[in-house]
Amino acid sequence: MENETLSSYFYFTLFNSQGLTRYVFFSLGLMLYVSIVFFNTFIIAAIILDTSLHKPMYILISCLSANALYGSIGLFPRLLLDLHSDIHTISHSACFIQSFIIYTYASYEFTLLTAMAYDRYIAICQPLQYHSIMTSKWIAFIIAGVWIYPMFSIGVGILLAFRLPLCGNKIVKLYCSNWAIVRLSCVSTTVNNLYGFFVAVTTIFIPFAFILYTYLQILIICQRSSSALYKKKALHTCLPHIVSFVNYSIAMFCEVTFSRYKPGELPEIVVIILSLEYLIIPPLLNPLVYGLNFPEIRRKMSHVACERTQA
Repeated sequence: MENETLSSYFYFTLFNSQGLTRYVFFSLGLMLYVSIVFFNTFIIAAIILDTSLHKPMYILISCLSANALYGSIGLFPRLLLDLHSDIHTISHSACFIQSFIIYTYASYEFTLLTAMAYDRYIAICQPLQYHSIMTSKWIAFIIAGVWIYPMFSIGVGILLAFRLPLCGNKIVKLYCSNWAIVRLSCVSTTVNNLYGFFVAVTTIFIPFAFILYTYLQILIICQRSSSALYKKKALHTCLPHIVSFVNYSIAMFCEVTFSRYKPGELPEIVVIILSLEYLIIPPLLNPLVYGLNFPEIRRKMSHVACERTQA
């Protein structure tokens, strides 16, 4: 084990070439962080305060906003600290914690979108059975599964990476990721790679296929319906989910594609964009999509805003 680094810190290399522009990026990052926190908190508050919105679809939307806050907490505080500081190191324990938060955020996003697609599938394809199927107990069970399985599966992956002896401490990203750490290993990472593939299949590819199936079934039902009003209402309620799903799928595809490249094979600006897109765009876009497209949420948000102004 002579080649193993004795350092107890990882070093982020992408901050080296930022120079004075890092202060511009700091201001931009702070603005994005505040916007994400504000919009998603507003969505959650609007749904909690209005009892008429205590329905499966809106509860899942609030969970999506909660996940956006969770992922942002894992990224922005550390990112802003690194942009403001001249030292870009992070302890091993802090790095693994950040990696766990970011990876679970990514998995939660897909599992939540899967639950939302299932809800819309039942509402449109089996409307008469909707209330008997989507009971409060069943919703609680779905939400528990959405949170617990990714937490467990990602946690095991982090532990597998934690046990590896490392021969380096340089991470070519702006934040910690499990794959970047595994690449620094001095020994074979076959077990990590196989387990990582298993987690990707169960938390990304299977949910992705299920979501495609549900929306295909919804499209078939809409095409068979002779009611133009029914089609319009169905597409209106599904459109925000489809936008969120497509947006996040593209962002995740960029991240997965980037992770396959070795350090130095892509320009730094491309690396930064591809690695941050899925952590910034969905949390910023989702509350705007749902807030603008659902009149119930829009009315409540306007009502809360007016109350705050008058106060």
